[in-house]
Amino acid sequence: MKLYDYFRSSASFRVRIGLNLKGIEVERATIHLTRDGGEQFSEAFTQLNHQQLVPVLTDGDVVLTQSLAILEYLDETQPEPPLLPVSPADRARVRGLAQIISCDTHPVNNLRILNYLKTKMDQPDDDRNAWYRHWVDLGLSTFENQLVENAATGKFCHGDLPGLADICLVPQIFNAKRLKCPLDGFPVLMKIFETCMEHPAFDAAQPSNQPDAE
Repeated sequence: MKLYDYFRSSASFRVRIGLNLKGIEVERATIHLTRDGGEQFSEAFTQLNHQQLVPVLTDGDVVLTQSLAILEYLDETQPEPPLLPVSPADRARVRGLAQIISCDTHPVNNLRILNYLKTKMDQPDDDRNAWYRHWVDLGLSTFENQLVENAATGKFCHGDLPGLADICLVPQIFNAKRLKCPLDGFPVLMKIFETCMEHPAFDAAQPSNQPDAE
């Protein structure tokens, strides 16, 4: 397998955690998202992923895009340890938590959106930061409430083993901390975040531990 990623990419961070949890070693290729206008726009990478986004995981002739699709592929092809629980109801709960981040929070705050606000909409830094914090606060508030209200919440988002929801939560918290979003209102999330970061698979995947970290 070969992973095309960038150290600061939240979606790539998710895949790195999943690979680490499953003990899968892969070849790495860095796609720098800001150097020379963004290496994701190169002809070679565009042929690999027409969306011009990381991560991309190749497994032989199979080319996979979108972090959650990659993680579910890994879970189906190498099921131990599992990233999703057994019962359909529990699996749906975990997917729903993961999608609060991956579908509703991260997409409106990623690099290309923030760059568009700056270059095309002429929004100053203060307004772009306010935009970012608004959507992060909304997403994390929803996530926190769903954890508090459900008895399935344990040391991790679902029970006492890390899974797909934790994999999505941790990179979002990293970004929120980097951009100084207030996090005091999310005690359950922050406790789970701290528990995750004590796990070697999460720690090894964090941006500062990547070979392309700056």
